[in-house]
Order: sequence, then structure tokens, then C-alpha cells
Amino acid sequence: MILGIGTDIVDVRRIKRLMERFDDRFLNRVFTDAERAGAMSRGQLADLYFAKRFAAKEAVYKALSGSGVDGMGWRDAETTNLAGGAPKLLLTGRCKTALERLAPEGYNAAVSLSLSDEPPYAVAFVVISAQRQSK
Repeated sequence: MILGIGTDIVDVRRIKRLMERFDDRFLNRVFTDAERAGAMSRGQLADLYFAKRFAAKEAVYKALSGSGVDGMGWRDAETTNLAGGAPKLLLTGRCKTALERLAPEGYNAAVSLSLSDEPPYAVAFVVISAQRQSK
């Protein structure tokens, strides 16, 4: 069963301007240590990397909006990559609480994430689903 859907599109140039204007203050406030470390290996494409992850954070907040939980922080949603390269969301703090509230009793919630880009734009799509717990 689908519990929530969220999507967001970001102009990569906007993220680049924020990075240039606020330098580490922007990156440290919005992105986790793992997200920042992942960007280090991308050099010139760091702005695109961060734009996709910014869009993922916005998309997951939208997908979790039906939970009634407010105050989800930027760093409560972390985008990493599986060994094969597919993006994966790790939710902590208020985002994790929101995910737990969305899942009906006897169900496990799962978060699916798709990231894409067509510079100068990056897009994220999140689906939150639930599967009945096996006995």
C-alpha cells in the first residue's frame, strides 16, 4: 500500500549560488557528513550532486506530510548510494518518527527514491509504501 508520494525539482544553478555565497555554512547545515563526503569525489559535479540530494530532502518531506509530524530537519533525511549505485534514503530524527507514524499497525514502511537530472535541473521522486509484517 502507498502511504505517501513526494517530488521536487531544483535548479542546480541555485544550489551552486548558495554554495558560493554561504560556503561550508550551507553545506554543513543541510547535508550530513556522509553526503558531504560523497560529494568530495565528484569535483566539478558537486553542485549537481548536492542539488539532487536537496531535491530528495524536499520530496521526502512532502511524502511524509500526512504523518502530522512537524519540524523535520535537513539532516534527518540522508541520501546515500547502494553498491550498485541506486540512491537510498536513511531517515533519522523527526523524519524517522514521521515514517513510523505513517505505517499502520502490523505493517513495515519502506522508502523508495529515484533521482534524475537534466542540467540545469535535478529532480527527486519518493514513494513511501507499507508491507504487512510476516509472522
